[in-house]
Amino acid sequence: MLKPGAKLSHYTIVSQIGAGGMGEVYRAHDEHLNRDVAVKVLPAGTLGDEQARKRFRREAETLSKLNHPHIATVHDFDTQDGVDFLVMEYVPGETLKEKLGKETLGGGPLPEKDVTRLGLQIAEALEAAHEKGVIHRDLKPGNVALDERGDAKVLDFGIAKLLRSKEEIAEAVTVDTLTKTAGMAGTLPYMSPEQLRSEEVDGRTDIYALGTVLYEMATGQRPFNEKQFTAMTDAILHQPPVTPRALHSRISQESERIILKCLEKDPENRYQHADELAVDLRRLGTTTQTAAGAPWQAPPGSARWVWRLGGVGLAVVALLAVLVGLNVGGLRARLFGVAPGEITSIAVLPLDNMMGDTEQEYFVAGMHEALITELSKISALKVISRTSTLGYTDTDKSISEIARELGVDAIIEGSVLRAEDTVRITAQLIDGRTDRHLWADNFDRELENILALHSDVARAIAREIQVTLTPEEEIRLAAAPPVHPEAYEAYLRGKFHADQFTPEGFQTSFAYLREAIDKDPTHPLPYAGLALALNMFGHGVAPPPGLFPEAKAAALKALELDENLAEAHAALAEIKFVYEWDWAGAEEGFRRAVEANPNVVEARRWYPWYLLMVGRKDEALAEARRTKELAPITPIWTVWLGWFYWAAGEDEQAINEVRQALELNPNIVAALYTLGCIYAAKGMYEEAIAAHEKAAAISPFWKWGLGITYALAGRKADARKIAAELEKGTPLPPGLAEIVDDFARRHAGSAKSAPTPKGYIRDTRGLAVLNPWGLAEIYTALGEKDKAFKWLEAGLEQRQSWMPMIGENPNFKPLRDDPRFQSLRRRMNLPE
Repeated sequence: MLKPGAKLSHYTIVSQIGAGGMGEVYRAHDEHLNRDVAVKVLPAGTLGDEQARKRFRREAETLSKLNHPHIATVHDFDTQDGVDFLVMEYVPGETLKEKLGKETLGGGPLPEKDVTRLGLQIAEALEAAHEKGVIHRDLKPGNVALDERGDAKVLDFGIAKLLRSKEEIAEAVTVDTLTKTAGMAGTLPYMSPEQLRSEEVDGRTDIYALGTVLYEMATGQRPFNEKQFTAMTDAILHQPPVTPRALHSRISQESERIILKCLEKDPENRYQHADELAVDLRRLGTTTQTAAGAPWQAPPGSARWVWRLGGVGLAVVALLAVLVGLNVGGLRARLFGVAPGEITSIAVLPLDNMMGDTEQEYFVAGMHEALITELSKISALKVISRTSTLGYTDTDKSISEIARELGVDAIIEGSVLRAEDTVRITAQLIDGRTDRHLWADNFDRELENILALHSDVARAIAREIQVTLTPEEEIRLAAAPPVHPEAYEAYLRGKFHADQFTPEGFQTSFAYLREAIDKDPTHPLPYAGLALALNMFGHGVAPPPGLFPEAKAAALKALELDENLAEAHAALAEIKFVYEWDWAGAEEGFRRAVEANPNVVEARRWYPWYLLMVGRKDEALAEARRTKELAPITPIWTVWLGWFYWAAGEDEQAINEVRQALELNPNIVAALYTLGCIYAAKGMYEEAIAAHEKAAAISPFWKWGLGITYALAGRKADARKIAAELEKGTPLPPGLAEIVDDFARRHAGSAKSAPTPKGYIRDTRGLAVLNPWGLAEIYTALGEKDKAFKWLEAGLEQRQSWMPMIGENPNFKPLRDDPRFQSLRRRMNLPE
């Protein structure tokens, strides 16, 4: 791996931007022409001899002549000190893979107009390349960049194979060229049947790959999603894909026809040339634009009809025309089927309490969260999390300002009115781009049917914005069993108090949620709520004894009662990740949670950490970005996105994200800790000390960050002093100590005495908690590895929930080559 500042010829390396089987890619600066470029360093041995190098240079010369607005241009090919490298156009922006969010969780479909536009641009790029005798062979979303305008640029024609004669193919068998013509090259889910059979390929192979990309853009998933290589291969060779409209009914018939024609198994049945595909996509794009943008016109014959009405009729028609033009109450859509601007993302603002009773705030909060949960079950919608909407309570901002800040198309405002056991929710839908009210309605239900009320609201909104529900979503939204009113009240109170995130709040929350279960042991929601609340409290340096087993039992019971409950899957997956270290079970649980509810933030809270832990850093970043999209002004998700950038070596982007979090909340200690660590690693010790001192002042528990910085800054005596303080334990505030003691008593089966739990110290100060992770970080920074491993062993013994991330914590980098570090990883069953 090349470091920033390294030089290859007259190209200065800036940063690494990617890596794969065909080499590492760096952003670099061309010192001769004063421009940024992308440099792909080929793996050592790719060009085994001078004959192969000469052949590749000839290919590179051909590739450099692919001058097309939707192809990233090849500028140069050179060799320096045995390093072979290609120089290509640098395209700032994201890849199509990142936009889709695939190979992570919950990547949704793109609007058809975007699928058509991007598909046409890629087809035109293929057409230009095929005319020069170049095929791509590895077309996939990761090889399509989206520039700052959102236009496509196809990357990596540098690994494409030139079309050759049979004599050249025979020669290629013995010459190890870049693409291994006679062998199999590409990325399995996007490979054509003929590629898998190692047959000779031509431009129709790229058309098949583009069909797979179009399918993924249109439906949010690939045509074939089998997990095993053999199963995937068999599916591509023999199985028909599920039709796109079966997955996403808003896809037009013509778009489906184009996609399926690209995906024909037999190349003879596909488009024979990319220009044929481009023509169909261009025609489809024109049709879509006409349908979406055509001005409203009166139906045929209406002029004669109006003339016969006379003066009164003219006045009525004139009024009707005004109403239709203004689209009052969505009249235009109702009369003539003309839809408003496409709405694919939505936020529900905090509901107004119409009871005039602050004691009912828990109930209003519960109604708000339940409505968001129901809407979140609709995969075609991006629904902003509740935590990011709470900041707009009693706001003076306009709807368009709020929509812009949250990144959504539409806003839902509403209110809650309760009279004894009858509940009314009033909801109105507002276009966030125009402030135009699109729809409003009232919904009334008895409290025992409150879940059906939320389902009614969600389905009404889906109908209004013309979102098509999948059959599975219809079933989930219809599954609204009655509730036991008193049990549901206790459940709502428990959720409300857990969200306070205070010792008193947790203690009250656990009591209410257990009460809800006692009152109605047949309903899954209280079990799932208890599991999530226990997880929230238990994640930290030393989980109280018995907490995670109780949480697991609750989650399993919830799933026994409702196997599709997203919150229960999320809770169980978190337990498998942070406590049981069951990695396969954790990933399966995260996926099940998002399948049940694509917008559930609880599942996304931990899935990026799992991906980071197993080394899938690009996917971790993509998933963390998706989580931030769902909770754009919830600071903690922005903090963790910053951490993922830091773990990926992108320090400046990491700092930017953490600073954004601190703009939202200047006192969030996780942000101050993370920022201080990044500064310290960069040698910016004054800035690091300032951040860590502030974190320690807010919460003494986070003081270990200051110890790290002191050690790295050379103030080793000060670092050791902090370590000595932490080795005595950090005293717990009274409310927190009571909860830990309560779990210790329950676990020990004692009604009176509370044994000192593992990871805690009991002395004259009361109950104090040890932080093995923090102490290990300090001693690592001091270079005292024996002590660092002593505390990591302690963290392993008490099953500290942060332990799975030891391998991806940059602060532990000095320990990674030590056999003791590998021993720790093996004992946690961490993947290699």
